[in-house]
Amino acid sequence: MMSSNMYGEIPYVGKPVSRIIFGTAISPLLAGREEDELLDAVLSAGINTLDMARNYQEAENVVGKWMKKRGCRDRLVLISKCGHPLSDGTRRISEYEIRKDFAESAEALGTDYIDIYLLHRDDPSVEAGAVIEIMNALHSEEKIRAFGGSNWSYRRVEEANEYAYSHGLIPFSVSSPNFGLAEQVADPWGGGCVSISGSQNQEARDWYRRMKMPIVAYSSLARGLFSGRVKGDVPGDADKILDMFAMKGYASPRNFERLRRCERLAAEKKTTVAQIALCWIFKQNLNIFAVVGTTNAKRLPDNLDALKIEMTPSEAEYLNLEREDI
Repeated sequence: MMSSNMYGEIPYVGKPVSRIIFGTAISPLLAGREEDELLDAVLSAGINTLDMARNYQEAENVVGKWMKKRGCRDRLVLISKCGHPLSDGTRRISEYEIRKDFAESAEALGTDYIDIYLLHRDDPSVEAGAVIEIMNALHSEEKIRAFGGSNWSYRRVEEANEYAYSHGLIPFSVSSPNFGLAEQVADPWGGGCVSISGSQNQEARDWYRRMKMPIVAYSSLARGLFSGRVKGDVPGDADKILDMFAMKGYASPRNFERLRRCERLAAEKKTTVAQIALCWIFKQNLNIFAVVGTTNAKRLPDNLDALKIEMTPSEAEYLNLEREDI
């Protein structure tokens, strides 16, 4: 099991939240294939938090069936997301759509509440205060505990929370942007993805540091760029390994240089590339929870061990191209 310092707290959840979160947007779960052994291994390793979304195809159904067989709902922190736009770009941030998504997720998961409920995209045309009112209503009905935004800018989160504080309501207590060593050079899926990686997002990171707001960092390993399967000295082979979204979002000369530096440091420390990239995330003085998906249960202990690796500030700067050598 993970030691206690490998968990964090998110307001209103009422349970410890594992710093490494298991991402369910992986091919077998999306396709509806039962993966009881993999999910058993996740929980046995001490990863008690699962990241899902209503539009992750069959993932919620698979997790729901597994939880029912194992009777483990109370041991888990479930994250799900609502309000994802339609394929034609139609936005869905309204009380009707949010409640509809919740009802469908709750049925698929076989639960009457979701621990952390995130709005999957923003719709700036909807007043932030109106969103706060909707989410507070769901909270008061005990359908959700913590709530926040996925791919919401920090300014919109701040706007929502200012409304909450001034009206005596519960604020967003968690946010889920992209964050990791790799800079997101293009929006992988379109439709308003938000990243706080890269030098251009320093202001956002500074805000999260001041607020100490929990961050559920998605694509923390750049959708496989830092998985160890892609080799820094042969970047031309990346498209044979990574999917189109990873290539669009993260395939760039600077990110391949970051990969090469991860490989060097991993060799020196006798660790894996993924461990080095994850370790870097947890050295950024942010309240981070990193989403990592894998179909290989043997990788779970490696991911967890990333939390134990020593990394100096100079090494972290070297990985992020802020200095030429260690």
